[in-house]
Amino acid sequence: MKSIVVFCGSSEGGNTEYGEAALALGSTMAEKDIQLVYGGAKIGIMGKVAEGVLQNGGKVIGVIPVFLKKKEVVHEGLTQLIVTQNMHERKLKMHELSEGIIMLPGGFGTLEEFFEMLTWSQLGLHQYPIGILNTNGFYDSLLKMMHDMVQEGFVKQEHINTVLVDNEINALLYKMKSYVPLPTPKWIKKDQL
Repeated sequence: MKSIVVFCGSSEGGNTEYGEAALALGSTMAEKDIQLVYGGAKIGIMGKVAEGVLQNGGKVIGVIPVFLKKKEVVHEGLTQLIVTQNMHERKLKMHELSEGIIMLPGGFGTLEEFFEMLTWSQLGLHQYPIGILNTNGFYDSLLKMMHDMVQEGFVKQEHINTVLVDNEINALLYKMKSYVPLPTPKWIKKDQL
């Protein structure tokens, strides 16, 4: 993998471990020559992961919708900044620029981005590895809910198994590098989204 999109919070959260893990992920990505694709902001966990990459000589592509750029949250020191018309165009561009997906702690927007990419995988629109860096057990409850969805017959176990989870950066990146995707037929085409 040469490029990973990272979905994460635009705030720093209530635990300093989240920002520290984001900074460390960015640093590790730069050391492994993996380009960061992310939401383009200078604030929150988003800003930390970008700083981790940039401080270690890595490349960062920010993708931000025009209305957020106007709010002056954009990071000015990126390798490249792409401005989109809306949030959906932003996700599509982030997907096009990446070969893998990692979710760090965040809020509703982070979950929405993650689950859209997971749904696209289930539909056969991509076969990228999808990882969760589960810092401080942040996503334990979400992972339980995902398993409950299997138990209740709403999600297949094979689709849950495609989500790679670890609380250690190098272990997660190894799982992603070793990932073998499900052989799934395409249900729909990208231009139908």
